[in-house]
Amino acid sequence: MADDVFDAIVVGAGPSGVAAALTMARAGLDVVVLERGEYPGSKNLQGGVLYRQPTEELIPRFWETAPLERPVVRQSIWLLDEDGAVQVGYGTREWAKPPYNAFTVLRARFDPWFAQQAEEAGAMIIPSATVTGLIKEGDQVVGVRTSLEDGDLYGRVVIIAQGVNALLVQEAGLGPDLRMDQAALGVKEVLALPSEKIEDRFGLEKGEGATIELVGFPTRGMAGNAFIYTNKDTISFGGGAILSQLVARKLNMSELLDAVRMHPAVKPLLEGAERVEYTAKLMPERGYRHLPRLVGNGVLVVGDAAGFLNPIHREGSNMAMISGKLAGEAVVRAKEKGDFSARGLSSYLEALRESFILKDLKKIQDAVPFLEETPRFLGVYPHLLSQLMREYFTVDGRPKEEKRRKFWNLVRGTVPPLTLVRDALRAWKVMGP
Repeated sequence: MADDVFDAIVVGAGPSGVAAALTMARAGLDVVVLERGEYPGSKNLQGGVLYRQPTEELIPRFWETAPLERPVVRQSIWLLDEDGAVQVGYGTREWAKPPYNAFTVLRARFDPWFAQQAEEAGAMIIPSATVTGLIKEGDQVVGVRTSLEDGDLYGRVVIIAQGVNALLVQEAGLGPDLRMDQAALGVKEVLALPSEKIEDRFGLEKGEGATIELVGFPTRGMAGNAFIYTNKDTISFGGGAILSQLVARKLNMSELLDAVRMHPAVKPLLEGAERVEYTAKLMPERGYRHLPRLVGNGVLVVGDAAGFLNPIHREGSNMAMISGKLAGEAVVRAKEKGDFSARGLSSYLEALRESFILKDLKKIQDAVPFLEETPRFLGVYPHLLSQLMREYFTVDGRPKEEKRRKFWNLVRGTVPPLTLVRDALRAWKVMGP
């Protein structure tokens, strides 16, 4: 091994990689972060919700200085059919003040600020640096090969935080590449709209934000959803679906979103907004059973590279940050012991098992397969519920008993009642709290 050795090399300056670097730098370790983008956040894609609690674990009272968009005071789920919407949600003004619950963010603004916190703690961040492979001595990872002028870099530990396309995970022998049914294609637009119009259209007080998850019609019954999040003077609008289903049905995510944009419930919110940004990205949908090995000799895997995404509860950034933090703490302990083998780094896996990350992923491990195997759950049922609610709220002079009979005839004519009950019980089991 070369004489000039970092304590840790972090590959990727997303939330997980920066969280790991920040944690290690604060402990006095010599850390370098290699980011292939022009700056941290330039190639990162996220729907745009940042949770307060995990971020505050890393940076207390971050909301006082971070470039955030709006505190989220209302969260909603809309079940759509072709022209109707059943809307459920919750809002409270308590979320508009410290300690808050969540914020909307734009990664191109937030990520550079987050990376700066790691740099101020002592980490070195190198942008426009592509990692082309790992350096090994026997079965121990000891560095990375790069596109930098200086070439190879050596480190006692390499933390793989390069996102879903984590080829280094395969090279390290920690897991295979993602299959098409283990990845979702996400597309996002940022739409400019004056802040006053945003607040008027979404029924918000000045500076407050809202999130809307759209299910059913947006993905034509495929496992996935669309979303609308309010920023200061823009709206984040996007969605995603399982890649294998998109390919099998020859559907285009951008075209699906164009149809969502024209939906009667959505159109008034987005009308007149000018698109200023468009991005697309693969997202991990490995599920608990198909996670890669997370610890190897001289190597750890965090964030999207590890498959840490909870699509049911819309959680990714929190899992990324906390996994990075736990990985950083494991490297600090490994250095104290002078042992950077898989055994010396095993406290990372132990900490993950005790955290919400693996517990939550295990809890929802059957959720995405259920949605893939039961397309009526995101296709037939939203339409059925919309029809029922339309009938319920329509006043047309018919007696209520006649309406009840129509309810049941509509249900029985769409899905056998026993099938509906089984689906409901199964959904609660795999997706419930």
